Amino acid sequence: MHRTPPAARAPRTTPAPRGTRTRRPDHTRRTDRTHRTAGARAVHVRAGRLLAAGVLAALAATGAAAPAAAVGPAPVPATTDAGTPAVTWSVRPGTPDGPDGRLSLRHVLDPGASADDAVVLDNLGDRAATFAVYAGDGTLSEGGDFDLPPGGSTPVDGGAWVALGDVPGAERQADGALRVTLDPGARATVPVTVTVPADATPGDHPAGVVAELVTGEGVRLAARTGVRLHLRVTGEVTAALAPQDVEARWVPSWNPFAPGTVHVRYRVANTGDVRLAARTVAELAGPGGVGAAEHRAELREVLPGQSAWVEGDLRVWPVVRAAGHVDTRPWVVGDDVVDAALRTGSASVVVWAVPWSQLALLVVVVGGVVLVRWRRRRTAALVQSRVDAALAAAGVPAAAQPAGPERSATTAAGADDAEATPAVPAARTDTA
Repeated sequence: MHRTPPAARAPRTTPAPRGTRTRRPDHTRRTDRTHRTAGARAVHVRAGRLLAAGVLAALAATGAAAPAAAVGPAPVPATTDAGTPAVTWSVRPGTPDGPDGRLSLRHVLDPGASADDAVVLDNLGDRAATFAVYAGDGTLSEGGDFDLPPGGSTPVDGGAWVALGDVPGAERQADGALRVTLDPGARATVPVTVTVPADATPGDHPAGVVAELVTGEGVRLAARTGVRLHLRVTGEVTAALAPQDVEARWVPSWNPFAPGTVHVRYRVANTGDVRLAARTVAELAGPGGVGAAEHRAELREVLPGQSAWVEGDLRVWPVVRAAGHVDTRPWVVGDDVVDAALRTGSASVVVWAVPWSQLALLVVVVGGVVLVRWRRRRTAALVQSRVDAALAAAGVPAAAQPAGPERSATTAAGADDAEATPAVPAARTDTA
């Protein structure tokens, strides 16, 4: 019989006890950790490359899409492409000699007076392009930026007082607009004449001149840029702002130990004749000024006869009825000159701040107290019924049982004594 030498036998391993962890050699664990780290780094690198590619794609899309309008204080070139080579152009205040460095057109005229000016249109792209150049009334966008209505709209205020002069090679449209075609790098100077009607009201009449890209069969893209016209008609003016259409909505907190929210929304209307900036404050408080809160906002510009919306949240405790007011304080925009007193405006606001969560907590607390009292009474009645049964079983007459609040304790003690001492029958006496 052949036996394997002890040195040749496979080493015997003792299995680890259940619930213990087997420690692997350090070099094995280091190798696994290295592999995991390398894999994580590879995943992070791939994720970083994908994120960078997404950011670049978003930036490219943003650069390709042209703004709906760019009529601000500083003329900015507009760029667009719609599956074709990009078109870039700009409109700036200037003279027949070219742009003169102004940011906008600014005129102060008497009723019935006029003034001549010009804007310079440059095709900064590498292909020919056609532009529709027209004037319009100034408005404010929802974001508070100065804007002009799209082409085809009929101006009724300052825009209607602007006439565009002739440009060599341009086509005159029925509404007075121009259709100008420029080669790459070409420039055109568009004469601008502002004529104020004799019956024009004093104050600001905002307007502007826009150059909008035209492509295809006379189709206008929503890509345009322009120059703003600050037009002031002389005379006595008023400067006033007023809050209007004030709305307040109570939003309770489900945490009974935290305040709720009152969402306020209102319009700041320019009821005067000149453009103004505004500082607004909405204040609310409970009876006696309890839980006062406020919300402040600023509007950089509100045009005459127009308005801008303001929204905000106030942290208010549920004081049942919260009352307060919204105030508007006007101030002069930029370098404007306003020879009139700045009138503030105010409007009252009331909101019912019902403490729903606190009422719910009160219901829970009262319900808990009632439940505890009911269970105590029920337990006491159950104990008493068992005591009565024990006394009855022990032969204790009902007349001997105590009455009132001490009944339970006394009868319970009597029941214990009755159970501890057996009843002994009374001695019997026989008489002859």
